[in-house]
Amino acid sequence: MSDLGTIPMPRDFKYRDIFLQGRPQHQKTDSFRSRHPAMPVGKRAKIFAPYDALKGFSDAVAAKNVAYESRRELSEEDRRRLDGQLAELRRRTAGGRRSRADLPPVTVTYFVPCADVFHEAYGSRGQYRTLTAPCLGLDTEVSRTLRLEGAVIRLADILRIGPEDPRESGPSGVSGQDLPDRP
Repeated sequence: MSDLGTIPMPRDFKYRDIFLQGRPQHQKTDSFRSRHPAMPVGKRAKIFAPYDALKGFSDAVAAKNVAYESRRELSEEDRRRLDGQLAELRRRTAGGRRSRADLPPVTVTYFVPCADVFHEAYGSRGQYRTLTAPCLGLDTEVSRTLRLEGAVIRLADILRIGPEDPRESGPSGVSGQDLPDRP
């Protein structure tokens, strides 16, 4: 028995003579090389790219780590103040495009229920999001929605109209400057 490196090889090993020859060396003009050209380096890197066998699994696991909270209830005072702001917003957007063009963006904090049917919060909890966008319309009669550029928000889901941090405007979370007068 002879030792090659750390692996002992038996003398009667069937491919011993081939193994001892080492790796084959091919010349550029060799017939083997013309039939089997070397892989370009750019393509060769692709064979070492990571493979995601469970496509979407990492996203699903990350979605389970999202923090959801219960819907907050407004006090009677905050509800009255919000209703007054919505009435003022409706009055300002009732004139059509001209009225909406003069209205500055409105900041709305609203509740978005959990949409992941496989999450334990589905149907019971959600997240609060804040959006600042121009108001496109307000329907308090039929659909009871506030239409902002890029979103339609149910009136029942609105927590506040005003700054994101309630300390910026007082105890109710709504400042007197949230709906400035039109010029």
